[in-house]
Amino acid sequence: VVDAATGAVLAVLGTALRPRRGIEPSDQEAHRPAGFAVALLEAAAADPGGPLAELVARNAATVPAYGEDLNLAGALHLTAVSAGSDGPPAPPHEPVERPDTAREFTAFMTGPARVLGLVGDPGTGRTTELAALAARRARGAEPAPTLWLRGADLRGTDTSVADAVERALDRAGRILAASAPDERVLGDVGADRLARLVRDAGRPLLLLLDGPEEMPAVLSHHLAQWSSGTARWLRDTGARLVIASRAEYWEQAGTHFDAASLHAATDGAELPGCVRLGDLPEPQASRARALHGIPDDALTPADARHPLALRLLSEVRGATPDAPPPGTPSREDIFSAYLHLLCLRVAVRLAAANGLRGGAVRRLAARVSGQVHEAARRCLGPGHGELDRASFEETFPWATRLHGCTGWASAVLTEGLLVPAGTGYRFAHEELADWLQGTHLDVDGALGALVHRYRDLDRDRGAGGDGPAVPEQRRRTPGSAPAPPLPPTRPLPVPRHRIGPVVQALLLLGRQRGAAELASRLGELTDALVEFGRGGAAGRSGDGAWWASRLLGEVLLRVPDATPYLAVLEPLAARGEFRTAFWLRLPLAEADRFSLLRGLVVHDGPPGTPDRRLDAVAALLRADPANVQPLLARWFADERPLDAAPDATVASAAQALLHTHRHRAIDDLTEALVDCAHARADELLAALAEEEPAALCRAVDRWAR
Repeated sequence: VVDAATGAVLAVLGTALRPRRGIEPSDQEAHRPAGFAVALLEAAAADPGGPLAELVARNAATVPAYGEDLNLAGALHLTAVSAGSDGPPAPPHEPVERPDTAREFTAFMTGPARVLGLVGDPGTGRTTELAALAARRARGAEPAPTLWLRGADLRGTDTSVADAVERALDRAGRILAASAPDERVLGDVGADRLARLVRDAGRPLLLLLDGPEEMPAVLSHHLAQWSSGTARWLRDTGARLVIASRAEYWEQAGTHFDAASLHAATDGAELPGCVRLGDLPEPQASRARALHGIPDDALTPADARHPLALRLLSEVRGATPDAPPPGTPSREDIFSAYLHLLCLRVAVRLAAANGLRGGAVRRLAARVSGQVHEAARRCLGPGHGELDRASFEETFPWATRLHGCTGWASAVLTEGLLVPAGTGYRFAHEELADWLQGTHLDVDGALGALVHRYRDLDRDRGAGGDGPAVPEQRRRTPGSAPAPPLPPTRPLPVPRHRIGPVVQALLLLGRQRGAAELASRLGELTDALVEFGRGGAAGRSGDGAWWASRLLGEVLLRVPDATPYLAVLEPLAARGEFRTAFWLRLPLAEADRFSLLRGLVVHDGPPGTPDRRLDAVAALLRADPANVQPLLARWFADERPLDAAPDATVASAAQALLHTHRHRAIDDLTEALVDCAHARADELLAALAEEEPAALCRAVDRWAR
C-alpha cells in the first residue's frame, strides 16, 4: 500500500496474514480474510526492539522519502544535493588532512557548543577544511547531513541562518524534482522540520557557512539580531554551525554569540572562542608539496607551507612541466604567474570560439588581463569585493562583441577566475583578489579615509584648546603628493574584513618605491596610534585606532625584512603595543628583537598573567642559551622599573633570568658576563663563584691559556 502522492510504502498487504486477536481460532477457516494490511510504522512502534522496527529504521536511513513521509534518507539526499550544487568544486588532489583541526571538529560535534568559528587568513585553507569535513561526514556506515552556505547566500531581510537554510533546501528540492522520473511532489522540506527530523534520528544537521564577510551590508548592520536568532534556532533544532571567516570578521561577529555556545580551542585567546587555522604544519606541508609535485627548495620558507601558494604554483608548473619556473618565486610572483596563466586559458577559449590563432591569441591574452584588472578595480567600490551583475556583464559580456570576440562571461566563469556569489560575482581566491585589488588602491587616499580623518575629527572637537596633543609628524619624502582632501560628509565605515587590499597596497608600495616610502606611511600610522591613545578608552577602541594598529601589525609581519622599520617598531615597543607573538614573529636579527623586547617587558603584568614578554624571553633563553645570554647581558644598563613590580628593574629581571637558567650553558654564561664588564655582571659572577665554583675554575683555566 503506497502513498499516491509520494510513493512511500505505508503498509504491506498479504492474504496469508491473520489478525492476532478478534477472531476465535475455531472460526479462522470460516472467516479467512481476503487480505490483511499491516501498517508498518504503527507495527514497528508497537515493538520498538523487534525485527520490523529495525527494518523500518534501516529503510528510513537508506531509501529516501519526501513530503509527509520525509525520512532520514530523504534529508541526507537533499543536503547532499545542496552541498553538491552550492559547495566548492572538487580539488584536483585529495587535500592533506590536518589532524589538529580534525580533532577540533570531532570535539565540537560531540560537545555542548553550537557554533564553531574557523578563523584564518585568506589562502590558509578554510574552504578546503570545510569541504574535507563535509566529505568525512558523508562517508561511512552512518552518513550525517551537512548543508553548505556562503555569506553571499544570505539576504538583508534574514532574521537567522534558518532563512538561508530554507532557501538552500528549496533549491535542492527543485533540482531533485527536475531529475525525478515522475512528477511526485516533494512537499514540506523546510528547515525546521528537516533539522528536527535528523536530530531525532541521532544525526544532527551541520551547517557550513563559508565567507560570511560576503553577506549584504544591510544584514551586517543587524548582525547582532541575526546572530541571536541563529543561536536560538540552533538551540531549538539541535543543529550546529561552523563559520569560516577572517579574524577581522570574527573578532566582532563572535561577540554576538554567547561564550558558552562557542567551541574554543586553546590557541584563540585573543578572539572570541574559535579554532585558528594557519599555514600547514611542516609534516603536512611536506606531504602537500610532494602531492603537488613541488620540490622542497622551490619556495621561500614563508610560502613553503602556505596552502594557496602550493596549489597555484602546482597549476603553473603543471602548465609547463618541461620548463618549471626558475629560482624560488615569492608569493607575488606565484600570483602573477597564475593570473597570466588564467588569462591565457581564457584567451585560448575565446580564440577557439572566434576563429583566432597564433599571435592574435597572445594579444587577446593581454586584453583579457586588462579586463581582469578592470574587474579588480571595480571590486574596490561599494560592493566591497563583489562585482555586481551589471558591472560583470559590462566587463565580461555574454554575447556582445568585445575586442573582436564574444563569449567573455562564459570563458571567464568556465576557467574559474571568477565565481557566482549571491547576486553578483567574486574572484575565486580571496587572497589573490586582495593582491590584485591592492594594485589599484590609492594608498594615501585609503589611509586618509580609514585612519587620518578620525584624527582630524578629534582635532575639530578639540578646537579652541591648546592645540593637538601630538604635533603633526609627516615623514613623507619631499616631492611626494599630499593626501587628497577629505570629503565634507562622513561615509559609511569600511568593513574591517576589507583590510586585505589595503595591506597588499602598502606592501606593493614598499616593493616598488622602497622601504623609505613604506616607513613613511607606517610612521604616520604610528603617530595616529599615539594620538588616539591620548584620547582615552574611546580613542583606543575607535575605528581609526583599530585600522592603524591592524595595518601596522599586518604589514610589519609580511615584509621580508623588518630592519628598515626599526624606527617604527621602537615607539610601538615603548608603548607595549601588540601581543608577544607579534614581536617573536618579526623578521629581525635577534639582537634587534631583544632590543625591542627590553622596552616591552616594562609593561608586563604580574607573574602568572598570560602573554608576558619575560616568559617569552625565558623560553628563548632556554632554547638557545649561548646566543641569548650576551643579548640579555646588554639589559644590565637599563634601570627602568617594571610596571608590575616597581622594586624590580629591567636590569634585575635580566640578571634573575640568567641566574635561574645558568645550568643550560654555564661556561658560555661566564664568558658573556666577563665580556659585558658591568657591575651587575660582576655581581652575578660573584654568585657563580660561590654557587658554581667548578664553572669558574674552568673559566680561569681557559683564560690562563
